[in-house]
Amino acid sequence: MRRLYRRWMHDWETRLTTRDTNRVVRPFELGLEWTRGWPLANGHPHASNIDQEELLRELNRRIVAQSAAFFSYRTPADFRLERRIPEQHPTGNGQRRNGPAARKEAIFLRFTSPVSTPHPENTLACARWFPARGRRAVVVLPQWNSDAEGHNGLCRILNFAGVAALRLSLPYHDVRKPPETERADYAVSSNVARTIDAARQAVIDLRCCLDWLEQQGYDRLGVVGTSLGSCYAFLATAHEPRLRVNVFNHASLHFADVIWSGQSTRHIRAAIPADVTLERLRGLWSAISPSSYFEKFAEQPPKRSLIVYATHDLTFLPEVSQAIIAEFRRRSLDLTVRVLPCGHYTTGEVPYKYLDAYYIASFLEHAFG
Repeated sequence: MRRLYRRWMHDWETRLTTRDTNRVVRPFELGLEWTRGWPLANGHPHASNIDQEELLRELNRRIVAQSAAFFSYRTPADFRLERRIPEQHPTGNGQRRNGPAARKEAIFLRFTSPVSTPHPENTLACARWFPARGRRAVVVLPQWNSDAEGHNGLCRILNFAGVAALRLSLPYHDVRKPPETERADYAVSSNVARTIDAARQAVIDLRCCLDWLEQQGYDRLGVVGTSLGSCYAFLATAHEPRLRVNVFNHASLHFADVIWSGQSTRHIRAAIPADVTLERLRGLWSAISPSSYFEKFAEQPPKRSLIVYATHDLTFLPEVSQAIIAEFRRRSLDLTVRVLPCGHYTTGEVPYKYLDAYYIASFLEHAFG
């Protein structure tokens, strides 16, 4: 029965990850032009007599050593709330773009991201606001390629538990997606430095959301990240003493590992040259890997964390999640682990999405006290 269930689950997971045929295999690029606005870059990326890959590796090492500077920012001065009918901005092929997701108006926090990009849509940050009374609030970071409706149901459940939720649209997602892209390709791609830049922007935008929540009187703060959002959440909480409660819904120790072995990132793996090994890729993306920041995480005020992983995940393989769990336990950090009997994409399907939401909501209620 276990083998049959496993085969059934893998077949279901594969159908969900292959239903979209608009994944684009883009060229493998170091993308050093994206480093121009980074702290610590010092203009060196434009020296033609320097090995470009080694330069990017050196930048990664410098960022990890001085990450507080890399993720530093100025609080935006243009926080504002907007009321409008939400739009889906789906990423799957054959779906209607920008169709109304509901007829009821919703409230959105908008502000100019401290990280400037060549795409004005992306530079204007957007977060849907689900208010609740009290002092408890979380920033919710959805998964890669989530449309504007992803995780809104979870936010409403959290409201019932007395937790306010600010659901941040990730860089290059839904309303922040440049018009020339159908998917959130610029957030994670075979352009190495652009992928790092998107992660930096996500972390800084999250920290801006914390600033706004504090201005509204919320002082018991947490973060809920799923998949790619989980990676961003870890990078942020390792640098944020204000984040005392963390949910990592599908997590990995190394950013490169998911690209290397994940079913939903196979089009990115296809662009990676044959001579680029997993270890080389880990080095190129060490600046945005949770493995690089466990020391900083451990130095923060005590945090309570939840990791949820799935036994039949073909995108974040179970051993990938188990590696980060082992690191938490090796350091004796406060960690709760919950396991879903499904896969990555099937986490969003009935009945598993209800079980996942229960794990998250019950943890937050207990962890906030």
